[in-house]
Amino acid sequence: MQSVDIVVPCFNEASGIESFYAETRKVLDTIDGCIFHFIFINDGSSDKTPDILARFAKINSDSDYISLSRNFGKEAAIYAGLKFSTGDCVIVMDADLQHPPDLIPEMIAGIREGYDSCAAKRISRTGETFFRSGLSRAFYRISNKMTDVSLAEGVVDYRIMKRSVVDAVLSLGEVQRFSKGLFAWVGFDTKWIPYDNITRETGKSKWNYRNLFKYAMDGITSFSVLPLRLVTAMGFFISVIAFVYIIITLIKTLITGIDVPGYVTTLSAVLFLGGIVEISIGIIGEYIGHIYMEAKKRPIFIIKGTSLKKGGSDTNE
Repeated sequence: MQSVDIVVPCFNEASGIESFYAETRKVLDTIDGCIFHFIFINDGSSDKTPDILARFAKINSDSDYISLSRNFGKEAAIYAGLKFSTGDCVIVMDADLQHPPDLIPEMIAGIREGYDSCAAKRISRTGETFFRSGLSRAFYRISNKMTDVSLAEGVVDYRIMKRSVVDAVLSLGEVQRFSKGLFAWVGFDTKWIPYDNITRETGKSKWNYRNLFKYAMDGITSFSVLPLRLVTAMGFFISVIAFVYIIITLIKTLITGIDVPGYVTTLSAVLFLGGIVEISIGIIGEYIGHIYMEAKKRPIFIIKGTSLKKGGSDTNE
């Protein structure tokens, strides 16, 4: 009998968490040869989510919860769930039913076929604005060109992993985590399962454009130093242009004997170079910020309470 843990990050999901459990449990009951165990991660919810999860743990033998001391973010919640999982395989999925439980049988089948992991991949973006869909596609293209890891367009965190894959992901102890990139970086044979995007039936998305931009920046800067190399190349290119312009101006002055007026040119050059410098400082600052956060070695999460009797090696990580 194969044991499968289901890690479910939760942040203010009181309006839909019971529906999620009922729908998912209905699918799990159709699968033979597996023992399923839910690990709900309460990521500092301010609604009734903690109470509901505590009730689940009391009345359902297949459910446990971990409550974090505050909102550490989805990436930290996923890490906490993986850290405390003990199953032969682990499924990571959202609590809003946008990750359809109906895919779980196919994921289990993929593992039985010999794959190390099976991951869901959106093939449509129903319910999203054209602008947001465009930004998402642009991110995947830019990320794949700038980083050493390849992210399939539409890939989500929803997946099943064998214990060997989970252990490999947990061995990467960085504080600022980008799970999609980490899942890709560790490698292993992955089967992709396509599905159409599903709109939320309850609640609202916690991801605004500001959060998405930060997520994208973390994803790129965590796996690539190419932006720093581009800054170097840009500085060299601008220096060459400036040098050539100085030579041309000097030759023209020597030949004609007339000073070349350059107030507008000088002002434009100063503003342009000032903008480049600001962008360069911003990119360098992003990397320094990453180094600073990692150097402090603060725990990725802190646990306020849990129904688990035993699990990961440490209470806080």
